Amino acid sequence: MSENDNLLDAEGTKEVESTETTPTHETAKIVETESEIESASDISESTEEVKSEEEETETPANSEDDSKDDHVEEIEASNAEDAEDESNAERHEVEEKDYHAMSMTELVTEFNRLLKHHKVQTISKNINDIKSEFNAKYSELLDEKKEEFIADGGVEMDFYYSNDTKKQFNSLYKEYKQSINAYYKEREQNLKFNLDNRLQIIEDIKGLLSVEENMGTTYKNFKELQEKWRNAGPIPRDKYNNAWNTYHHHVERFYDFLHLNNDLRDMDFKHNYDQKLKIIERAEELAQDENTNRSFRELQVLHKLWKEELGPVGKEHRETIWERFSNATKAIHDKRQAYYADMDKAHEKNLERKEEIIAQISAIAEDKNNSHSAWQKKIKEIEALRDAFFKAGKVPIKVNEATWAKFKEAVRTFNRGKNSFYKDLKKDQYENLKKKKELIQVAEDNKDSDDYKTVTPLMKKIQNEWKKIGHVPRRDSDKIWKQFKNACNHYFDRMHAARKAEDQHLFDAFDKKVKLLDDLKAMKLTEDPKADIEILKSKISEWKAIGHVPQSKRYIDGKFYKAIDDTFDKLKMDKTKLEMIKFDSKLENLANPDDTRLLDNEYNFIKKRMSEIKSEINQLENNLQFFSNVKADNPLVKDVHKNIANHKNELDTWKAKLTKVKGMYK
Repeated sequence: MSENDNLLDAEGTKEVESTETTPTHETAKIVETESEIESASDISESTEEVKSEEEETETPANSEDDSKDDHVEEIEASNAEDAEDESNAERHEVEEKDYHAMSMTELVTEFNRLLKHHKVQTISKNINDIKSEFNAKYSELLDEKKEEFIADGGVEMDFYYSNDTKKQFNSLYKEYKQSINAYYKEREQNLKFNLDNRLQIIEDIKGLLSVEENMGTTYKNFKELQEKWRNAGPIPRDKYNNAWNTYHHHVERFYDFLHLNNDLRDMDFKHNYDQKLKIIERAEELAQDENTNRSFRELQVLHKLWKEELGPVGKEHRETIWERFSNATKAIHDKRQAYYADMDKAHEKNLERKEEIIAQISAIAEDKNNSHSAWQKKIKEIEALRDAFFKAGKVPIKVNEATWAKFKEAVRTFNRGKNSFYKDLKKDQYENLKKKKELIQVAEDNKDSDDYKTVTPLMKKIQNEWKKIGHVPRRDSDKIWKQFKNACNHYFDRMHAARKAEDQHLFDAFDKKVKLLDDLKAMKLTEDPKADIEILKSKISEWKAIGHVPQSKRYIDGKFYKAIDDTFDKLKMDKTKLEMIKFDSKLENLANPDDTRLLDNEYNFIKKRMSEIKSEINQLENNLQFFSNVKADNPLVKDVHKNIANHKNELDTWKAKLTKVKGMYK
C-alpha cells in the first residue's frame, strides 16, 4: 500500500486531497482554509460514527464556501516549502544582491562567500541567479573572443577560449552540486522515515477511539501522541498538507469523542483559543509594519504555529477568530502586493533606461569615424555604457530575455565593426613590421663598420625612416624596437669610442682645466692686491697654455672667466684700474690670430657703449640750461654736475678699452 493510500485510509475519506505546490511571491494553491480544517470533524468515517450529545457538533462550525483565499495560500505555500527542512527558512535571511550589476569576478567572489557562510540548502535561489548571470556574461565574452579570433583569420571550429574566472566558477559550482546532492540524498531518507512515523501516529490516534480504558488515561495517551507528532520532524512537501489535514481531522474526532469528559476538552479549547488570540493580535500589529518582507516572514511563523502547534477551539469561536486572522493576513498580503507593484514600476523605469543605453550603443556602432584614436574613444564609451546597463537594475521578467538579447546584439554589432577595422589595421601593421625588420637588417649589417664617414649618415637616415613608419602589432613592438636600438647603439658607441681615442688630448685638457678651475675657486686672497693680480694672471696664462677641449665641453671656459671676474671684484683697489686689469684678462681670452670675430664683436660693443654715454652726457648738459638762473650750490644742480663727471670718467675708461682693442689688431 502506498503512502498516499495510508493517508486516505487514515482519514476515512477521500475528500481531503494533497496539493503539490511551488512557492511564489504572488499566489500558491496549498491548503484548505482554517474553516475547512477546523470543520474536518464533520467528515464521518465510513466504518465508524462518533455521535455527540449535542446535534450541532455534527454540522460545520463555519459554512464558508470551499474556495481558498490567495492571501492564506501564499503563506501556506511558503510554509509547505519549509516543511521538508526547518532550516530552509533561513533562506529568507540570505541577502539577495543585484547580481546583474556584478562583473564575472564579483559573481565568483559572491558565490564563494555564500558557500562558506550559509547552509547549502538555503542558497539555491541565489546560486541559480548567480549562475544565470555568470553564464550570460561569459557567453557575451565568448562571442566577442570568437569574433576576434575569426577576424584574425582563425577557423571557427578551431576556436577555444577559457580564463581563470571561468575555471574558478566551475570549481565552485562543482563543490556546490556535490554538497547539495549529498544534502538531498540524506534528507530524502529522513523525510521518508518521518512520514512513516507520522502516519503511525495518526493510526494510533484513530486507535484511541476504540480503546476501552479510563478516559484520563486515554487523554494522557492522546497528549503524548500530539507531542510525538510535534517532534516527528519534516516530511515531503507533496505530503505536507494531506498529512496535516488528516491529523487535524482525527484530532477533532478525538475531541468529539472526548465530549464525554467536557472538562478536559474545554480546557484544551480554551488554551488554544487564548493562544490563537495572541497570534491574531501579533498579526494585526504586523499589518502596521512598513517592512513588508519582515512582516510576511513573521506571519509565516504565526500561520505555522496556528496550524502545527495549536489544536481546535470551541465551534462558537471558530468562524470569528479565523475571519479575524484571515483579515490581518490579507492586510499584510495586500501591502506586500502593493510593494511588488511599486517594484514593477521601478523595473519599468529600469527598462526605459536600458532601452536608452542600447540605443546609444547602436548609435556608436553606426559611427563611421574609422581612425585608431576614434575607435579607442568608442571602446571606452561602450565599456562605460555596458557598466551602466548592468547597474541600471532589474527589468520586468517578461521582457528580461528580450532586453538582454537586444543588448548583446547591439554590443556584437559594435564588436564586428571594431574587429573589421582592426583586421584591416593589422594588415597595415604587418606591412610596417616588414619595413622595420628591413631597417633592422641594415642596422645589423653595418653596426660593426669602421667606415664612420659613410655609415654614420646611413645610420641616421634609417633612424629617421623608423620614426616615419607607423605602428606594428603590439606583440612585436617591444621586441623589434630593442633589436633596432641595440644595433644602432652598438654602432654609435663604437664610433664615439673611436673619436674619443682620436681626441684624447682634448679630454685630457678638459680634465686639467677642471682641476685648475677648482684651484681658482679655492684661492684665498692676501692683503697685497698686486701679488693677487699676478697670481690671477698666471692662472689665466696657465689656462690658455692648456689648450682646447672637446667642443661639447667648451662651456668650462665661460665658467673659468666668470670665476676670474668674481675674484677680481674681491680685490681691494681702485675700481677703474681693476676694471682695466679685468679687461686685459678678457682680451687675452678673445685674442685669436686666425679668427677675429670675437675681437670684432668687442670692438663694436665698445663703440656702441661710448656712443650711448656721449648721448647721456649731452642730455645732462642740455638739462643744465633749465637751471641758468639757479645758484651753483643748488642740490639738484650739483647732482647733475656729479652725473656728468661720472659719465665722463666712464667714457675715458671705454676710450682706454677701445685703444687696447685696436692694439690687438696690430
